[in-house]
This record gives sequence, structure tokens and C-alpha cells, in this order.
Amino acid sequence: MRVRTIGFVILAALAIWFIAANTGSITVRLWIPTVTLPLWIVLTVTLLVGIVLGLLIARRRAQR
Repeated sequence: MRVRTIGFVILAALAIWFIAANTGSITVRLWIPTVTLPLWIVLTVTLLVGIVLGLLIARRRAQR
């Protein structure tokens, strides 16, 4: 296994553990509306948005 793969697996495991450990509800302000959501949903959405943005940036760099 490559070191990069091992690092990715470790980071993914830590992210999943962190999300699972934070289960309380929080209030999120989305410009005008305010919603109350479980923290794990907010963290999961944030993680997924970060992954998508990272993939888009990597694809743009590869095309150059």
C-alpha cells in the first residue's frame, strides 16, 4: 500500500469518528432562515462539499 492511501484511510476514519461523536443539535443560520439540525448532518454535508470542491479543483489542474 502507498503512504498516500494509508493517509487517506486514516483521515477518512478520523472524519467518520468525529462526525459520529458529535450528535447534538445545533442552530444554523442560512442567510435568512434559521434551522435546527443534528450536528452530524451539518458535518457530513460540509465534508461532502469539501470533497466535491477538491475533486473539481484537481480536475481543473489536471486539464492544464
